[in-house]
Amino acid sequence: MTVALESATTSRTRDPQELLNAVAPHITELTVNIFDSGMSLWDREVALLLRDHTMVRDMAERILGNAVMYVMGSIENPDVHLGVGKLVDIGVHQLILDTPVWWGICRLYNGGRFKHHAPFIERRRDGLCLRTGEFLKSQGWYIDEELWAIDGTDCSPCDDKVPDSH
Repeated sequence: MTVALESATTSRTRDPQELLNAVAPHITELTVNIFDSGMSLWDREVALLLRDHTMVRDMAERILGNAVMYVMGSIENPDVHLGVGKLVDIGVHQLILDTPVWWGICRLYNGGRFKHHAPFIERRRDGLCLRTGEFLKSQGWYIDEELWAIDGTDCSPCDDKVPDSH
C-alpha cells in the first residue's frame, strides 16, 4: 500500500519499495555487483533475504518493507529513539550489509552522512519496539502490525546516544 503525505509544497511517498528503488542512481560503489542481475534494488534485497534466511517471498517482502520504514523513520527523526524486534532487524541488517546500497541510502536520504549501527549486546525489554511501531504509524507509514507485535517488548539493543545512529 502506498500512502502519500501532502503538504503545501511537497508530496512524499511512504511506499518502502519506491523509496528503496529510488536509491539506485545514488549507488556508486561495486555497481556491477549491484546491477548485473537486472533486478530492482527491492527485488535484489528480497532475493538476498531469501538466500540467507528460511522464509517465503511474502515474508521477506514484509520484513524488508518494515525495515525500510524503520530506517527512514530513524533518518527523518534523528532525535527520536527507535528500535526494532528481531524479525524486522533481519531486514535492517540486510540493508546495512549490502554496503553499496546502504551508502546509497545514506547519500539520498541522510544528506550523505553515514548512518551508524552501534548496538549494545543485551536486548532491551522495555517496549521500545511497540512504541516504534506506533511512532512510525504517526509518521504516515502503513506498518505490518503483526511484525511489530511479534517482538513487542524484546527490542534490538540500539544505542540512542551515538550521534546519527539508529
